Amino acid sequence: MPPLARRHRLATLAALFALGAGAVRAETVTVFAAASLKTALDEIAAGYEGTTQDDIVISYAGSSALARQIEQGAPADLFLSASTDWMEAVARAGRIDVDSQADLLGNALVLISHDPKAEGVRIGPDLDLPAMLGDGRLAMALVDAVPAGIYGKAALTSLGLWDGVAPRVAQADNVRAALALVAAGATPLGIVYATDAAAEPRVTVVGLFPGDSHPPIIYPAAALADAPAAAHAFLDHLRSVPARAVFETQGFRVLAD
Repeated sequence: MPPLARRHRLATLAALFALGAGAVRAETVTVFAAASLKTALDEIAAGYEGTTQDDIVISYAGSSALARQIEQGAPADLFLSASTDWMEAVARAGRIDVDSQADLLGNALVLISHDPKAEGVRIGPDLDLPAMLGDGRLAMALVDAVPAGIYGKAALTSLGLWDGVAPRVAQADNVRAALALVAAGATPLGIVYATDAAAEPRVTVVGLFPGDSHPPIIYPAAALADAPAAAHAFLDHLRSVPARAVFETQGFRVLAD
């Protein structure tokens, strides 16, 4: 075989071997994530897939629903919760690699309106929220299960506003579903995270809930006890400079170093 042809054949074999090796290394990482993370996490995952060949599959829902699924044996590799309570519940079930757990992000709670011309208000004990609702209802995530709903109820309760609006709350399965109700005009007002409001151009933020009116909004992240190395690598990436930039652009407060 002529030297040039031999070199070409060796180069072809090397390329095929590299492709094969890459196919073997590529893995699927299944992430269970709080619905409020969707906009930021979709962007981060797409960029990560483009540089690693790994396939990041993300299931979004309320943290409570995801935690229960994990406790029942759902095949997740990573859990990103909007509540430390639900992360702790999964840890108590023995499903978390506790050494991998860390508080990743923080958020804020806002009152949103479907009306693009809605005027801003100061949220406090004197706020006449029933009058603002008119004949409409207040969209919130499930107030006894989903973190955004729990935080929202806690804030309204601490400000003395809960009893006045409780019968008029339209509860949704998760915070993005509550956001959708306001965006579509099905309800005039809603309580969501600041990052959700920033991701939806059809809603207007009319007020920010005082930080001391509800427990701190913290998003812990952890790998599951039997997660593969690829899952730990993606978890590490969520703490990287590029991921941090995406989270901050979406309005999250980055807690992890």
